[in-house]
Amino acid sequence: MRLSLTAERRIDAPPEAVFALALDSDRFPALFPGFGPIPALVRITPLAPPAVGALRSLESSDGSRLMERITALEPPHLHAYTLDGLRPPLAWLARAGHARWEFAADRSEGGHATRVAWRYDFELTSPLAWPLAAPLLRGCMRAAMRRCLERMAQALEGAWRKERR
Repeated sequence: MRLSLTAERRIDAPPEAVFALALDSDRFPALFPGFGPIPALVRITPLAPPAVGALRSLESSDGSRLMERITALEPPHLHAYTLDGLRPPLAWLARAGHARWEFAADRSEGGHATRVAWRYDFELTSPLAWPLAAPLLRGCMRAAMRRCLERMAQALEGAWRKERR
């Protein structure tokens, strides 16, 4: 059984810049502050250059260590990965998370913006986990994803406006 979440945002920067930030191991952790019981990211350590099959080690603010395995990589349009090593209480509810980031050019307002769609499909440990997992993930994880996209926009939009001048 899976539980799906999506967060979307328009960012006033080109897809190449938004894609690069989403994969930036040094800058991205500060952009994911977590929310409620969803811990913030502290560190991302690539174990190989970005490519399908490559692993990244993640350290969270609660001391947990997670692993991401890249499952799709099509710069600057698509980045997908599987996240595992979840820690309780989330590990009691979900085995793994499958994330998919899509980056599409958005010139609807005359600029060079990007429409970002970030989807997470969580594999639940059992159907019995649904009553707890659904409100936790839909409330807290989706909020964490939205906050992250907002921070990405703040980080990129100021820099992009300066660059265009």
